[in-house]
Amino acid sequence: MSHLLPIRSALFVPGNRPERVDKAVASGADAVIVDLEDAVPSGLKEATRPVVRDRILAHPGRMILVRVNGLESGGAEADLEAVVCQGLFGIVLPKVDDGAPIHEVQALLTRLEARRSLRPGTVKIIPLIESAMAIENAYRIAAEKTEPERTLTLAFGAADYALDVGMEITKTGEELWYPRSRLVVACRAAGVDGPLDTPFMVDLKDVQAFEADARRAKQLGFQGKLCIHPSQVAFCNRLFSPTEEEVAFARRVVEAFEAREAGGSAAFEVDGKFVDYAVVKRARRVVRMGEKILANNSRY
Repeated sequence: MSHLLPIRSALFVPGNRPERVDKAVASGADAVIVDLEDAVPSGLKEATRPVVRDRILAHPGRMILVRVNGLESGGAEADLEAVVCQGLFGIVLPKVDDGAPIHEVQALLTRLEARRSLRPGTVKIIPLIESAMAIENAYRIAAEKTEPERTLTLAFGAADYALDVGMEITKTGEELWYPRSRLVVACRAAGVDGPLDTPFMVDLKDVQAFEADARRAKQLGFQGKLCIHPSQVAFCNRLFSPTEEEVAFARRVVEAFEAREAGGSAAFEVDGKFVDYAVVKRARRVVRMGEKILANNSRY
């Protein structure tokens, strides 16, 4: 899936608030996750489904996903029946503890894509990791193969995870180092892009704590962060993007390496920093990401 744009920010919005969906799309978030699960009261879910579908159709070309209800709830199939349409990028599947739900949803999506004349594999899946069992099985979940391929990456839901293990989440987040690290390693080992970090919900008014939390996620290898307020989007977009200086240095590394390699050298210095094959591989990744983000920004 590495040919796709990185998801630096993914903004949750309640599905029963269509005006907020429109604002979320205009917020600059890389992805908008319209929520049919926790944010929508049980009695309003049925009426909300066609509203969500209308909002997807109203914003063609944008990365819109829907968090459907979990398979165990009995509402997932009805959710998918309503929202799978032209323009839906993917679904966020909650409470995935092992690989079985991915295959169950794969079968449902395949049938719906055929009925709606959509290309097979159009709708991607982001499993939401929210329990101790899910953390334990993170690699198995990330590595589950379907035909066509659907799993984009994993996303971390720390609130339910903390409830499951009896943990208290703090502003400084030391208690989340292990599950976060586990998800990053699982995604890399499975060959999928870096995961999306959990929303920061300890204190929405503490901007500095939110920013520090996002920096920890980047430090560990997450590609971006789930957001629950539009004010969080711009910071995440900046944080999880390479800076102009980083892209420029990466270009110098790649250019110098290509010239040196042709002359028989594969280890040298650029601007006082050691360069070898691993550094060049990362530099090429930085250049590609910078080009993709620049091209995407020019579209809107």
